[in-house]
Amino acid sequence: MTSPATTVPALVARQAAERPDALAATDGTTTLTYRELATAAARLAAELTARGIRPGSAVGLLCARATRLAVAQLAVWWAGGHVVPLDPGYPRPRLHAMLDDADARLTLGDKALLAEAGLPEDRVLVLTELGPTAIAAAGPAAPRTPEPPAPDAAALVYYTSGSTGRPKGVLVPHGAVADLVTAADGIALGPGDRVLHHSPVAFDAATFELWGPLARGAAVALSPAERPSAEELARDVERFGVTTAFLTTALFHQLAARRSRVFGVLRTVLAGGEALSAEHAAAVLRAFPWLELFNVYGPTEATTFTTLHRVRPADGAGPVPIGRPFGGARTLVLDAERRPVQDGTRGELWIAGARVALGYLGRPGPTAERFADLPGTGRAYRTGDRVLRRPDGVLEYHGRLDDQVKVRGFRIEPGEVEHALRSLPEVAEAAVVVRRAGRADAALTACVVPAEGVRPAPEALRRRLAERLPAHLVPTAWTVLDALPLTTSGKVDRRALAADDTGPDDTGPGDGGPGGGGSGSRPAPAALTPIQQVVAAAWSRALEHEVTAPDADFFAEGGHSLLAMWVVDDLREDLGVDLPLGDFLDHPTVAGQADLVERALLAADAADTAEAAEAALTPDAAETPEEPAR
Repeated sequence: MTSPATTVPALVARQAAERPDALAATDGTTTLTYRELATAAARLAAELTARGIRPGSAVGLLCARATRLAVAQLAVWWAGGHVVPLDPGYPRPRLHAMLDDADARLTLGDKALLAEAGLPEDRVLVLTELGPTAIAAAGPAAPRTPEPPAPDAAALVYYTSGSTGRPKGVLVPHGAVADLVTAADGIALGPGDRVLHHSPVAFDAATFELWGPLARGAAVALSPAERPSAEELARDVERFGVTTAFLTTALFHQLAARRSRVFGVLRTVLAGGEALSAEHAAAVLRAFPWLELFNVYGPTEATTFTTLHRVRPADGAGPVPIGRPFGGARTLVLDAERRPVQDGTRGELWIAGARVALGYLGRPGPTAERFADLPGTGRAYRTGDRVLRRPDGVLEYHGRLDDQVKVRGFRIEPGEVEHALRSLPEVAEAAVVVRRAGRADAALTACVVPAEGVRPAPEALRRRLAERLPAHLVPTAWTVLDALPLTTSGKVDRRALAADDTGPDDTGPGDGGPGGGGSGSRPAPAALTPIQQVVAAAWSRALEHEVTAPDADFFAEGGHSLLAMWVVDDLREDLGVDLPLGDFLDHPTVAGQADLVERALLAADAADTAEAAEAALTPDAAETPEEPAR
């Protein structure tokens, strides 16, 4: 456990003083040493102070993954403020709601992203180039390193899904972040290590990815692609020499199933977000026996990772445990009356200690529901997770006690999605469940009862939701029902909805597309071009059902970003083209993606032709007579 007086800004300042010329951060275009990182951050902190940022000020951060991201966060902390990380992929209304809720008077970021978000010019500050040349040009002397914030001061506000339809801002203190990233009983990091930062900026795993290395004298390698494909992820691991990476459990399972080459480069892998498959873990450890594989668990309210377990081959015999608490966290397993249960008995997991968040920003009601002072323990967070503690102190995860779900590592409160659905005039009632939970093809499913006299098209509803909710909250499967099933107590029977994966009203994959309800006849699909056939075949393999129409929509067919990674990977192998994952997701039809492939093939052919022509015009060195000596 760290000293109570330690914070990440103080630790980075120490590294800059002791190892000024060591590599701190790289994004493939710009590299920063610890001296350059501290210098740039101190200058930006002075500018923020001049702009009115004070202790307690919230500052939005809308920035691509690049070295300036680390500079900006450090600068906000040195100015006394706390950071509100924003995802560039979020819809504009969502970004505005988060900034308003946090009362952020200023947002730092990239010019294009700030403009796209539609933020007022007087409330933004554009981050400029922060490479070594720009830093040196700003003056030879570095400004004095500001005083670090107090450990109990707010550092970050991460927004999580809210059951009432309004996202909750989790206020994370500096001391909790420092305990996470410097825990001696946690993940070993030090000079010579490089940690990959590829998680979304607004995902709390970014806390470990960015500040774990920088607090310990290692380096952070920032993946520049907003949504890296599997191939881009592998290339980043190789070119940056990454030693440690966090992978969501769903991504780990996919990489394990394909025996990805990333495992051949890494020394340490952390997997977390959902239940870890013992089969996939054992397969990876057999193929890469030198690898350290950790199963990590933790809610945002307890600062990213609370428990960890070093996975061993013997764990393949049963469910992989979530391990023991580390880094100043303490765990308790309690019954409904908040009394400790015996080892071997299931109960609710509570988390106490230095890692617990300050609460939900401006939400005293939800804060009181989830945070409490326990006798003899102090402040603790009620997770809602059902666990069992074995006699050796290791924790096993046994599901949720409420309706909260996880899909591909994202925490989702169905109530938030249901609230957004009910606000649409075509919808009278709605329930959201996960079908095929725990599997690679898990689908967030919307079950809707239409308004009287209306038969809504699910694809139209999906587009409407995408305008107001982040992509991970938008259902990928849809079912239109006459009424929602109820339990004997009158509540929505979510178990029945989650199990009902077929039926005449199912509008998920294989129902005939987004026309709605599976009723009526549809015209026969147009013939596919040869390139469209290759794209459709790649889709069919990923989605596990046949796709035959050029206007088929990847999301309406049940696709999501994780499956898209594998389609992109297959197209690279089948056709020799590299499609950025972002372009793939922006053109979600078979025809649209076939056009992308065709343009990429034509560009590659033109480049090859130009190269051949240039070679033909260049005399062969072996045939060129030497110039006479003079």
